[in-house]
Amino acid sequence: MSAINQTQTTQKVQKFQMSDIESHPERPAATLRYKSGSTVPTIETAAVPQSTVRQLREPCAEFLGTLILVFFGAAANCQTVLLSNGTQAKGDWLSGAVGWGVGIALGVWVSGTVSGGHINPAVTLTQAVYRGFPWKKVPIYWAAQLFGAFIGALLTYALYRNAIDQFEGVGVRTVPGTAGLFGTFPLDYVPDVVAFFTEFLATVFLVLTVFAATDRNNGPSSPGLVPVAVFFAMVGITAVMGAQTSFAMNPARDLGPRMMSAMFYGRKVFTYRHNYWIWGPIIADFTGAMAGATLYDVLIYVGSESPVAYRPTPPSSLPSPVQHRHSNEKEGHSAPPFNEQVHHV
Repeated sequence: MSAINQTQTTQKVQKFQMSDIESHPERPAATLRYKSGSTVPTIETAAVPQSTVRQLREPCAEFLGTLILVFFGAAANCQTVLLSNGTQAKGDWLSGAVGWGVGIALGVWVSGTVSGGHINPAVTLTQAVYRGFPWKKVPIYWAAQLFGAFIGALLTYALYRNAIDQFEGVGVRTVPGTAGLFGTFPLDYVPDVVAFFTEFLATVFLVLTVFAATDRNNGPSSPGLVPVAVFFAMVGITAVMGAQTSFAMNPARDLGPRMMSAMFYGRKVFTYRHNYWIWGPIIADFTGAMAGATLYDVLIYVGSESPVAYRPTPPSSLPSPVQHRHSNEKEGHSAPPFNEQVHHV
């Protein structure tokens, strides 16, 4: 009977072991060992630091979230422009705005609980400066976001390559032309100063929304509502001020697709408009993000993480009524009755 019981116990432990590993694939394979003097096997696993697993999952989440953002947005651009004709439209400007809004919402939803759902180098920078995000992770996040944007644009191009041939001609690729379906290019009549300020201001509004939505004292009661907030921010910004510069508000969202476009459209995607890709989607977006974060923390945020936010005096540092009374007695003053203290307060 003991041999039968031992066999059944071993089978149960093995069954538990397999189900546990399947539900936690990041864990190493378990081994069965018998302790001295015991007939019941126990599970032993090699210890893997959870920080190592998280360090791998965080950039993967940023990569996937940014890929989703760019794919949904660029694909909405392609479908609206390439598949519409004079008699049958497949969308309008609002379609593109909704596509980018859905892309940012889904990207944040997918990556939020793992990496924080930055999916934007400018947001990562503001989190490091104002919210204590580790600086050593900043270049890792940036690389993952850039690569995700590149792959998202490449998938979109592969999906609509034939439509581009039909729209412009087989093998014909123009800049900005259909290159503007992936990267951002200001309209011809927009002066450089206006293009810069448009990107700057749009990023200010986006980061204001992100900081408000993630502020426990001011944002949504549930973290699941953060993607909803950034969805409305993206759709609103795109609808009111996106047409003049194609609304980057995200250095990776522009640079990744621009790098992809260079493989098919040539170097003109970088040299266009006095190297717009540097002073527009990169410099304007980073400075706009920092300005938006500073504005929010100076005017609204209350917390210890920010170097510029108002910090209320904690109750523990205030003198208690008893301490205040003792201090007055030492100075030769008597403390007023409690009811008078309340009245004066």
